[in-house]
Amino acid sequence: MIQDIAPHVYHNEYQPVPPSEDSLLLYFEGDQVLTGCGEEALSFPRFWELKEGNRELSPNLLYLFSIDKCTFYLSRLRPDFPPGQFEMKSVRIFRDACPGWMSFAGITAHQLYHWYEAHRFCGHCGRPLLHSEQERMLHCPDCGIMEYPKISPAVIVGIVHNDRILMSKYAGRGATHYALIAGFAEIGETIEETVRREVYEEVGLRVKNLRYYKSQPWSFSDSLLFGFFAELEGEDETITLDTQELAAAGWFTRKEAPAQPLNISLTSEMIWKFKNGEVVF
Repeated sequence: MIQDIAPHVYHNEYQPVPPSEDSLLLYFEGDQVLTGCGEEALSFPRFWELKEGNRELSPNLLYLFSIDKCTFYLSRLRPDFPPGQFEMKSVRIFRDACPGWMSFAGITAHQLYHWYEAHRFCGHCGRPLLHSEQERMLHCPDCGIMEYPKISPAVIVGIVHNDRILMSKYAGRGATHYALIAGFAEIGETIEETVRREVYEEVGLRVKNLRYYKSQPWSFSDSLLFGFFAELEGEDETITLDTQELAAAGWFTRKEAPAQPLNISLTSEMIWKFKNGEVVF
C-alpha cells in the first residue's frame, strides 16, 4: 500500500530545523504539485536548485517531515527556479508514480498543505493563527483555540456470504470500477458501529462477525481507513441501493470479483485477499 515504503523510514515528529541544500521543497497550487519536467522518476526541487530565496523557517516556509535523513518543506510562495526544470502536475500522479516513497511523501505533504491553507484564521474570533514551536499545531493568540491536522476516520467493509463478496460502484464521482462499501465515522459512534451503519445505509443489509483486517492512512481524502471483513446476517441477500451514494452493487464469486492492481490501496488489497481464498466465514 502507499504507506509501505520500507526500507525507507517515515519520521513525522515535528522537528522544525532549517533546510539543508539537499532538502526537498514541496509547492502546491490546489491539486497541482511542482515536480521535475519530463522525468521518468518522480522528483521534487532541492534547495540548492533555487535561484534565490530565504532558507529561514517562516509562515511561508514550513517544516513537514523527514524520510530517512531527507527533510521535506512546504513553500506557500511559488519558488523561483530556472525555466524548463520543473512544472505543475496533478497530485493524482502520486497514485502510481515511482519511486513509491516519494509518492507517499508527496501526497502526505499535500494533506498538510490543505490543512494549513484551511486554517489561516481562527474559526472562533477570526485572528490569524500562529504555529506552535513545539508541535504541529496552530493556535490563536487571542482566544487560545488550538488546531491539529485533520484526520477523518473511515471504514472499508468486505461483506462475505456463501463464498461471495459484495462490491459496489460509487455514484457521481466518475469512478467506473467496483470497490467495497465505505464511509466516514460520525461523531459519537465507534468504528464497529460505523461499519454496521454504513452497510445498512448503502445497501440495506445487516452484518455480523466483524473481523478487523488493518488500517491505512489515505491522504487523498484526509482519512485514516479501517478495513473490516464481515459476514451477512441472515440469508436475505436482497440489496436496497442508496442511489445518492452508489451507482450499483452486487455479489461476486472469487473468480468474478473485479479487482484493481494490487498496489497502493487498502480496498484493492482486501479484494485480492478474498479472491485468493484468504477470507473465509
